Amino acid sequence: MANTHSIDTHPIHLGLGATAVPQPAFTGAMAWYQAYGERYAADGVEGRLVTRHRFTQDWDMWEMHPAGSEVVLCLDGTMTLHQEHIDGAMGSVTIGPGDYAINPPGTWHTADIDGAATAVFITAGEGTQHRPR
Repeated sequence: MANTHSIDTHPIHLGLGATAVPQPAFTGAMAWYQAYGERYAADGVEGRLVTRHRFTQDWDMWEMHPAGSEVVLCLDGTMTLHQEHIDGAMGSVTIGPGDYAINPPGTWHTADIDGAATAVFITAGEGTQHRPR
């Protein structure tokens, strides 16, 4: 019998051997991400974290995932992703319900939110870095 979980409170780890593992209650704190990284360090760059977030304001930081691509799937609202690519090129893409964008490995990215938006993120999180916006 399958157990059910809310993606809002229990993100999913997609790991080696095609596994899908519900995670402990999500706090959003850096300590939660650190513990997640420690739990799945053996999966290396192949592990993926699946989360859903709702935003009501622009992001206040940039982030970058060096180990792999990140998929951003907009479920509702509108968000504009700003990307700074490895070669220094800048770009922006606006996504709405059902649209997705991909942040390539090593691409710094941030987002502006038009009112409110919800998105699912499929992230290669190993080595993720942040910097102020």
